[in-house]
Amino acid sequence: MIYRCLNKQIFTSGDFSIVPIRMEDRYDIIQWRNEQIYHLRQNQPLTIEDQDAYFENVVSILFDQEQPSQILFSIMEKDVCIGYGGLVHINWIDKNAEISFIMNTALEKERFQEIWLAYLSLIEQVAFKELVLHKIYIYAFDLRPHLYEAAEKAGYFLDSRLKEHCLYNGEFKDVVIYSQLNS
Repeated sequence: MIYRCLNKQIFTSGDFSIVPIRMEDRYDIIQWRNEQIYHLRQNQPLTIEDQDAYFENVVSILFDQEQPSQILFSIMEKDVCIGYGGLVHINWIDKNAEISFIMNTALEKERFQEIWLAYLSLIEQVAFKELVLHKIYIYAFDLRPHLYEAAEKAGYFLDSRLKEHCLYNGEFKDVVIYSQLNS
């Protein structure tokens, strides 16, 4: 599948690339999402039926839209899918979008920063060069300080901290927003 809104479909940096989200990766994605549900805006584990319906009813129609609400990619290292993500909640009028990304859970402990940095450089190509967005941002529950370290290393700035904005395990947590402007 190809995105109508993009002139270029594959973005590469070293051994890493992002390609339009592939149907064959959907079951790996569901596994990673369910394993990492603690930091996602997902209130229950996904089922195979949920995932198939999402790909059939939501993802499949994104490819033909001139201004889709989200653009999703499979993240590849060489020829292996190691994660997925994209630009979501795209605001075409104000030219901004939220960055979404989940990697293979098994890679998080040893390679979190390396993979996040590679992914951010790739998604910036899509956002700033292809779509000419003005701003992209990471919206995260304040649960993963190593994410902020990667964002700061990539040149993102702390844009906002929403105090006690989400309820997590019976406790209110802040939401942290890191942003990058198109320079």
